Amino acid sequence: MIFIGGLGRSGTTLLERLLGEIPGVIALGEVVHLWARGVIDDEPCGCGEPFSECSFWHKVGARAFGGWRARQAESQLDLRARVDRTRRLPLFLLGMISREAHLATYVSTYARVYTAATEIADGRTVVDSSKHASLAYCLASILDLHVVHVIRDPRAVAASWRQMVRRPEDGHYMARWSPWRTALHWMVQNLAFELLSMRGVRVTRVRYEDLVADPETTLRDLAAALRLPSSPEALSFVEEGHAQLGVAHTVSGNPMRFALGRVAITDHPADLAAAQRRLVTALTLPLLLRYGYRIACQRSSPCTRP
Repeated sequence: MIFIGGLGRSGTTLLERLLGEIPGVIALGEVVHLWARGVIDDEPCGCGEPFSECSFWHKVGARAFGGWRARQAESQLDLRARVDRTRRLPLFLLGMISREAHLATYVSTYARVYTAATEIADGRTVVDSSKHASLAYCLASILDLHVVHVIRDPRAVAASWRQMVRRPEDGHYMARWSPWRTALHWMVQNLAFELLSMRGVRVTRVRYEDLVADPETTLRDLAAALRLPSSPEALSFVEEGHAQLGVAHTVSGNPMRFALGRVAITDHPADLAAAQRRLVTALTLPLLLRYGYRIACQRSSPCTRP
C-alpha cells in the first residue's frame, strides 16, 4: 500500500496518475474524501461517472461492505473527527495514542477498501493520495505502508493556493489560503512526514520540481524504490516530458484526475509579490534549505539546488 503525502498543490495528483499507469498499480485518489464526496455527495469518479454509477466503485463497495451506505459513511466521518486530526500528531509521536478502539475501527475500514480495490482491479498495489499527515500516522499505526512524501517549493505552493480554481465536480471554487497560512501548513505537514520516517515508517521523498524537469528518471527511480515495475516497457507511457494517461477511478483530487490521453508534464507557475515571497521564505526557511531550495529566486530562474 502506497500513501502519497504532502501539502495540497504540490503535485500529488500528478504523481498518483503517473504511478497508476504502472502495471499492477491501482490509483484510488484521495480516499479520505470517499465518504463525504463519493458516498454522500455522489460526486464524479475520475472516470467521469457519478460515484454511485461507477462500476468499479460499486464492486468495491459490494466486496468490502456489502454495498455503500450513507449511515456507514457518516460513522466513518465521525471517527475521522475523533482520531484523524492534525492536533493529535504529538500523541502519535510520543506513543500516547488515545481512543485505540476508535482508531482500529477507522483504519480497518480503509484496509477493507484497499483490499477490495486490489481484488476487483486484479492488481497488487493501491495508491491513496489523501496527502494528510494525520491519516498517514493513523494508517501506519496499524497497516504496513510506504509513504511517498511529495515536496514543492513553498513559494510556488503559496502562489498556487492564492489562485482561483473551479472544481469540475460542482463548479465551486477550491479553497484559497493566504501566503502566511500556506507557509505554516507547509511546515507542519512536511515536518510531520520527516518525523514519521524517524518512527520506522518507509518514507521516500520526491521533489515536484525534479518530477517536472525529468519525469522519466524521477519516476523510474521512485518505482524502483517502491518495488514496482521500473523497466522501460513498464514506464513506456512517459516520453519526452509527456505522459499517456488512461481512465483512473480516483474518488477525489485535483482537477487533473480527469485528464485523459497525452498530457504534458510541466509546471504552471504563479508568482507572489516580493513581500509575500520574503514572508514565505522566512517562515519556511529551515525545511526550505533542507530540501534544497534557494533562498533567493524568481519565477524565471531555478529555485532548486542539485
